[in-house]
Amino acid sequence: MNARIGTTTPAGRAREGGAECIGLRMLPSVDAAYGLARALLLPPLSYGFDWTVQGAASIPSSGPVILASNHVSYLDPLALGYLGNLRRRRLRFLAKAELFDKAGLGSFLRSARQIPVSRGTSDAASSLDGGLAALQQGECLAVFPEGTISLDLEPMAGKSGTARLAIMSGAPVVPVGLWGAQRIMFKGRKPRWRWGVAEVAVVGEPLRFAADDDVRDATDRIMAAICAAVAQARAIYPQQSSEGEGDWWVREPETAQLRSCRTA
Repeated sequence: MNARIGTTTPAGRAREGGAECIGLRMLPSVDAAYGLARALLLPPLSYGFDWTVQGAASIPSSGPVILASNHVSYLDPLALGYLGNLRRRRLRFLAKAELFDKAGLGSFLRSARQIPVSRGTSDAASSLDGGLAALQQGECLAVFPEGTISLDLEPMAGKSGTARLAIMSGAPVVPVGLWGAQRIMFKGRKPRWRWGVAEVAVVGEPLRFAADDDVRDATDRIMAAICAAVAQARAIYPQQSSEGEGDWWVREPETAQLRSCRTA
């Protein structure tokens, strides 16, 4: 692994700003299914990508928190899992309910205590109950406020669920910008598996919301912070396209602009 967060060692230790994060030690509360997935996926994630991580210390090492990220690749949940692991956090994902209907995958998601969300239905609001309960138990919740992969790779308007959870729970929202994994797996394109593709994760400062905050204003605040993190991730991205890859995945930092939920 070549993770640009200071110095790294083969044992999986990463240092940022003088604070040491032990990346390979499991927390006692990790469920068996989550621990199994972690044991299987962490080595290829660690050594398969050329990582650059900025601002990971903004993720609190304990207590309720919402990680809110842009979404450009099917591998983004794994990238967030890697990022959470640097801070010794076990992630609970809000995942679309359709995934829980798939044979094998659904059973695994339920055993790993991931949280289904019924998008675009009358049950969508009640689907947030599981996320709220997780936050009330002091867990780290991972969400993609856009709700799906952005086909033009630019941050889309956010859905209101993330803001609602933050307002109801009082938990901070930590914005994350991910960039790079779309080069391997992107919606509508054939996967292009190879080692050493750069993956950049930029973590912004935590956002806090009051109980009387407007949900749409809060949603735009979250997405604006995510846009800033995406712009920074693009600005520091260390690689160019490989031979035969093309530049379809490249975007300039300044095009990561807020698309307000008020006009979406």
